[in-house]
Amino acid sequence: MPDPQIVELTQDVSGSPYYSRDMAPVPASGRKWGARDMAVLWVSLSACVTTYSLGSSLIDKGMNWWQALITILLGNLIVLAPILLNSHPGTKYGIPFPVFARASYGVFGANVPAIMRAIVACGWFGIQCWIGGQALRTFWHSLMPLTTTALDRAPVGGHGITEWISFLAFWGINILIVYRGMEVLRRVENWAAPYVLVMTAALVIWALVQAHGLGPILTQPNRYSTFGDFWVKFVPSVTAMIGFWATLSLNMPDFTRFGRSQKEQVVGQVVALPTTMTVFAAMGVFITSASAAIYGEPIWDPVDLVGRFTSRAVVAISMFTVVVATLSVNIAANVVSPANDFANLAPTRISFRTGGLITGVIGILMMPWKLIADPSGYIFKWLLGYSGGLGSIAGVLICDYWLIRRKRLALADLYRRDGAYAYETMGTNWPAIIATFIGCVLAWIGIGVEPLHVFYDYAWFSGGFGSAAVYAALMWHKRT
Repeated sequence: MPDPQIVELTQDVSGSPYYSRDMAPVPASGRKWGARDMAVLWVSLSACVTTYSLGSSLIDKGMNWWQALITILLGNLIVLAPILLNSHPGTKYGIPFPVFARASYGVFGANVPAIMRAIVACGWFGIQCWIGGQALRTFWHSLMPLTTTALDRAPVGGHGITEWISFLAFWGINILIVYRGMEVLRRVENWAAPYVLVMTAALVIWALVQAHGLGPILTQPNRYSTFGDFWVKFVPSVTAMIGFWATLSLNMPDFTRFGRSQKEQVVGQVVALPTTMTVFAAMGVFITSASAAIYGEPIWDPVDLVGRFTSRAVVAISMFTVVVATLSVNIAANVVSPANDFANLAPTRISFRTGGLITGVIGILMMPWKLIADPSGYIFKWLLGYSGGLGSIAGVLICDYWLIRRKRLALADLYRRDGAYAYETMGTNWPAIIATFIGCVLAWIGIGVEPLHVFYDYAWFSGGFGSAAVYAALMWHKRT
């Protein structure tokens, strides 16, 4: 049975250049995601190679294992707040992130935050495709070692032929699933999440048995002589952990628009996000610590670790697990949102599927094999840097929806060229653009101005609170 409100809206704005079926509100009949689906989504998002490696990055900066895990937990508890705040309009109105952004930025100006978020996702998409491709290559090598070895004798660009083939194959699998739609994604997440957790737990048990204990890393002290030394590293580390999900803190409406109720989407996210991120990162620390006892050196890369196993069957199963984990997180975190974001540029010409293909092409052009060459660099410089920009957008969105509009949106006007969100300035709300720009300046100015480096250490906070304050000052007279 069609939702009467959606049918009426469709008839009212169907001729608008800002309307398309992909951008339209999800009717009640299409809202099938419950608390379990939201929880499973976050388990799938969290159980990936980059989460596995977070602990290693923090330990490499001088923390001991429990300080690293507390930092990860704290960062995810903090980022849970903007995630939930921006999830609400998705469930209430059934709209995706770019359409939600039209309320604060304007029906045309919303392309600014959408493209900022999309470009970050394209970079992550490429990185995850490269990781998945490496796992796929190891998987095939375990089954056909002679063939892969022969193909890799003449490397191209510093990487073997099978690495490039595996990268493109994994890329293609991602695009194929996107073309099948959101319901297929939900099904993939529902079986991938428990499978990955069970297989990782099995790897933990194997490592502890082989090492006859937890290994040396869990007894390793931190390298800070004073609390001040620790704090200098702790603050940007927490900010980087927030940056890990700063992308999803904006575009959760892309998922919660399919949610059955506010209660279910909140419960699912609160239960799954901070716990899974911390537990999976802890698994990575435990396995790596045990690997130091087994192989004489700590092996932080799970693909490298599993590649050292002697059993081809075990290597194949393990690499299949890494492929599944990387695939599930990549599609959900790095394809769905930019596909909607690019579609928002021209809703009548660019579909969700086309937007996904654009994401994939840009992801390749960003050369992820170079982004990931320095794990410490991409996890901290990459996360810390873009967290400031995305935090600036989050500040505007949250301030506008919760303080200025108090959760009330004129749904049809989000799709009209001459509605309330056209702002009489060619569809752009300049206070939102100005506030975002000032937030970015506050977050990034410390990169080049050493006395203000503290603003960069707090990049997400600097950008978020700075943009929210400026936006509130410029828009407070319009509060409803």
